[in-house]
Amino acid sequence: MTTIKKNIDTKGRGTVMADSTKASPEQITYANLLFYGCWGSLALMAVTYAIYVFGLLDLYLPIPKVIELWSQSVGTYLREGNVPNGWGWLTLITHGDFINFLGIAILAGMTLVCFIPLAIAYAKKKDFLYFGIAIAEILILAFAASGIVGGGAH
Repeated sequence: MTTIKKNIDTKGRGTVMADSTKASPEQITYANLLFYGCWGSLALMAVTYAIYVFGLLDLYLPIPKVIELWSQSVGTYLREGNVPNGWGWLTLITHGDFINFLGIAILAGMTLVCFIPLAIAYAKKKDFLYFGIAIAEILILAFAASGIVGGGAH
């Protein structure tokens, strides 16, 4: 899509010229992956929420236990509910109250996933500066998601 810009010269006269800015193929790939990945994640969250609400899978923690622990600290919830922390929730994915974490995790990881084809494209173009930036993003996001560095009260 071409947009029109009005340029003003030093004497206040306007000239009209076309703006020929265009997204690179790498930007389009990133945007498309992010768009469909986010909408897919949201759809997955809706489906897994329905699974939870309609009781299609057994719960790991019964509702009375959740109510009992609701006002407690996260540490108490994890300990009393025998709930693993970090990525340990993946071991409980067959339960209705944990399957909904899947869509959230995918949504949170979409930026990392989108950087992978970017890194590959930049490597093929021999654009080593952007390749390095993309690899750095992947490594930093993977490190942050790994749980090695903890933060907050969790």
